[in-house]
Amino acid sequence: MTSVPVGGAVVVNRGLDNIYVKESQICFIDGENSRLYYRGFSIDVLAEQSTFEEVAYLLIHGTLPTEEQLGAFNSFLVANRGIEEISPLLSRIPQTSHPMNMLRTAISALGMYDPEAADNSKEANIRKSLRMLAKAPAIVAAFHRRRKGLDPVAPDPRLDHAANFLLMLLGRRPDKREARIMDIMLILHAEHEMNASTFACMVTASTLSDLYSAITSGIGTLKGPLHGGANEAALRMFLKVGRPEKASAFVEETMAQKQKIMGFGHRIYKSLDPRYRVTKPLAEELSAKKGRTELYQTAVKIEEAAIKALAGSKLFPNVDYYSGIVFNHLGVDPDLFTTLFAMARISGWAAHTVEYLDENRLIRPKAYYTGSLDMKYVPLGMRRAK
Repeated sequence: MTSVPVGGAVVVNRGLDNIYVKESQICFIDGENSRLYYRGFSIDVLAEQSTFEEVAYLLIHGTLPTEEQLGAFNSFLVANRGIEEISPLLSRIPQTSHPMNMLRTAISALGMYDPEAADNSKEANIRKSLRMLAKAPAIVAAFHRRRKGLDPVAPDPRLDHAANFLLMLLGRRPDKREARIMDIMLILHAEHEMNASTFACMVTASTLSDLYSAITSGIGTLKGPLHGGANEAALRMFLKVGRPEKASAFVEETMAQKQKIMGFGHRIYKSLDPRYRVTKPLAEELSAKKGRTELYQTAVKIEEAAIKALAGSKLFPNVDYYSGIVFNHLGVDPDLFTTLFAMARISGWAAHTVEYLDENRLIRPKAYYTGSLDMKYVPLGMRRAK
């Protein structure tokens, strides 16, 4: 016997496809026409004209900042870059740990040191989100350097968010163009509507748990290979193929085995991911600048062969396809790529969480039961294995 829904048939939307969970003014995606907007601003415009700090302010506060507001925002970030409170913890985390496991644990630990940890007001939650935003790059960089046997590098208050991260990671000041490219990549990854990790943050926050728990939920969700990590997988695919002339055969073999071409396809976009339009030229530029063009040319040839093989399927390259090449040429190890995603996405996660809490309702979906009822209980000694 199965349960019968009250009031008629039940539609089960697996994966919550096309289910709206809230009204929002933060992000709009037009998947059919390859458009992405943050607070009404096209991603193309923001990537060309804005900075990550401006975009983070826009997402969290709702408007682009004035010079005075941006100055105060930047000063707050600079003042909160230090991670002294959790440095002993970072030194004890196994160096073989995946960086996303480390980041999840470190962000959770920060919540125990925040002076406003128990304050769930909107103003306090915004300040907490900015502390996490400021500290995440230092956490990632310090962990990476320790596992390489290097001393952590202190943040430089004169550098912006992106340049400072590269300094702390690499131990040298990046040139202006490298810093700007990292800045653009953070902008592209800052927000993307109601994806799995954003929803996870909101589910946690809807219980009136604290913001650190919410963001930790987002990091744990992003870690999954079906959400984060595709740019790392795409880069490893290019490295495995090795040379442009091997691209066509690789695509044919992959398709014949019904395997995925990493960095292709998206749950929302049915045409080109608009962020791909930004990352591909950056990958080409950095490849030429570094004098290492073969990896990029291999990616191009795989892309061309895959588009031909997938014609009519509405599967196109997404933001992950070329972003791994960009990060790699900036000196970032592949297993750190998803932590960079998280570093940027804290701004989007926080924006959605704060927005949802304005009119909070505990998120409690239903599961349609299809099992049996009124089962006969058999005593333990009389049961037989089935």
